[in-house]
Amino acid sequence: MFRRTRKRGGADIHIGDASYDDWALVRDFDDLETALAFRDQLRDAGIKAVLTSDWELDRSRRGDIALRVEGADYGEAEVLLSGLDDD
Repeated sequence: MFRRTRKRGGADIHIGDASYDDWALVRDFDDLETALAFRDQLRDAGIKAVLTSDWELDRSRRGDIALRVEGADYGEAEVLLSGLDDD
């Protein structure tokens, strides 16, 4: 399995990195821009959050993107993001 972290404009997405497989999946996204916005909301609230994908994103920065948090933070992350989903 290949392992790469892509950094673009200070934003990280971990591609093919199995070290985050045991982190709790909070949301799935199709585009990087939306995923980054939700990830940043969690980070601003003090929650360690990462974006992962098993495959490289396409040229439009779209793909199967997972927003993950450490297991202990799942409940807090879900409450915070549920409030954002309602807006």
